[in-house]
Amino acid sequence: MDAEKISDGRRRWQDRFDAARKRDADFTTLSGMEVEPAYGPSEGVDDPRMERIGWPGEFPYTRGLYPTGYRGRAWTIRQFSGFGNAVQTNERYKMLLRSGGGGLSVAFDMPTLMGRDSDDPKSLGEVGHCGVAIDSAADMDVLFGGIPLADVTTSMTISGPAVPAFCMYLVAAERQGADISKLDGTLQTDIYKEYIAQKEWLFPPEPHLRLIGDLMEYCAHNIPRYKPLSVSGYHIREAGSTAAQELAFTVADGFGYVELGLSRDLDINVFAPGLSFFFDSHIDFFEEIAKFRAARRIWARWLRDVYGATSEKAQWMRFHTQTAGVSLTAQQPYNNVVRTGVEALAAVLGGTNSLHTNALDETLALPTEQSAEIALRTQAVLMEETGVTNVADPLGGSWYVEALTDKIEAEAEEIFRNILALGGETGDADGQSAGAITKAAMGSGRHEIGPITSGLLRGIEEGWFTAGIADAAFTYQQQLERGEKRVVGVNCHTETVSKDLEILRISGDVERDQVAALAKRKTDRDEAAVSAALKHMVDVSRTDANMIPAMLEATRVEATLGEICDALRIEWGEYIEPARF
Repeated sequence: MDAEKISDGRRRWQDRFDAARKRDADFTTLSGMEVEPAYGPSEGVDDPRMERIGWPGEFPYTRGLYPTGYRGRAWTIRQFSGFGNAVQTNERYKMLLRSGGGGLSVAFDMPTLMGRDSDDPKSLGEVGHCGVAIDSAADMDVLFGGIPLADVTTSMTISGPAVPAFCMYLVAAERQGADISKLDGTLQTDIYKEYIAQKEWLFPPEPHLRLIGDLMEYCAHNIPRYKPLSVSGYHIREAGSTAAQELAFTVADGFGYVELGLSRDLDINVFAPGLSFFFDSHIDFFEEIAKFRAARRIWARWLRDVYGATSEKAQWMRFHTQTAGVSLTAQQPYNNVVRTGVEALAAVLGGTNSLHTNALDETLALPTEQSAEIALRTQAVLMEETGVTNVADPLGGSWYVEALTDKIEAEAEEIFRNILALGGETGDADGQSAGAITKAAMGSGRHEIGPITSGLLRGIEEGWFTAGIADAAFTYQQQLERGEKRVVGVNCHTETVSKDLEILRISGDVERDQVAALAKRKTDRDEAAVSAALKHMVDVSRTDANMIPAMLEATRVEATLGEICDALRIEWGEYIEPARF
């Protein structure tokens, strides 16, 4: 880009920065030195990279979504938490909010994630262990008791039974007297990553996509601030993928949901801002920063040039980040505080919108209150003491970071081409971006939803995604065992004076009490109303009508999560992953 265009861009950025709201804070260095809110090429200097880098708050958003960076608004501290029953988790949430948390992020136990009630024989021994047990809307009432859902943004990390869990959340908000149309939060709902990595599905892909489409429609029309989808790369990375695979698989999943929205005749400028993302921040500091910057750039370009989004907000990639659980070690667990701090800093320098920091003991158990506080304070130290909020994209223009950003972007585009090929898009791709190929193919994909969707479903069916992740994980494990990759306390610096940690243990009383409470709830409710509501929901599932209102009615009369999911399992069947060798 020539010097004149760079100067024009600087002026545009300055005008937008001046007009934007800024936080009332000290943005000088520790020594009192004044710093600029953003930096770029020197006046009068050409820089061909600026076409791809840009200015903060301008397309292609490599440098962030806002001209002010974190001077306008710091990232949201959103700690992922849930354990035991709703009463215990409610206490933890109130502690986190008192200690500086800006929003809630709900972790559910395994039975809930699999759409099963606590009294289901398959739930035995798992109730409350990896998150909170939620069986019906009454549990949601307790979970958010004393926490005004009208004022607190709430993220729920659940995909398979996400829609009935969402309905229970809405009912809890109704019972608090909240204006449902003004709720703000995020539901994960990302079923593609379940088939690719996490394996917490209920039904075959098509019924899940039907439910997700219904949810997108319902939120777009009734709860415009709520984000019905958080497209997740975190679990893909935790399963062993590379950074480029995490980025590409996740963004491709996002394209699939864009195609789903378009297939429902939704306006992309209305529904696309309701799509958010969730990434892992791993231990390779600069690679992670480059990954985040490349992700924003790819998303903005495809949404504008391929899918036709014209508004800025529809082109924005908003994302939450969690530090890498897979990087934590059981050996010398206090080292995990350092790892988490480095990973959190990478997320911040990459421009994350919200952040969860893992606790030092999470490789062994759910975090204790003390370790949860240390994780929370890690973000507070970064935000309040380090000066990282002073400058937007402070590493922008670094020769290394920009080259790494370009390299990760190129690897991701190659993966997109492979996904399109899986879906039956053929032809000469030489000299064309995957976006150009997709634009030409829009409406002609083998699957009626779209060409990326066709490739995603074919890749899931054939195990293409899981094979790619397995190969990457195997390669890393070999490097680790040969000592080429080093992990402190594991294959180097193994001597230690550290003692065993005191860890949080979930009492068996949690399961017994939860099952007893569920039994009483079933006895006290109107059984005829529950049966009628479940039958109506199944009847609606056989039509083209939106299922959310019928599912809401079922949750209002205390139909349980397991009952709702079981009724649909009978109707739609269960998905069993094909055996592969």
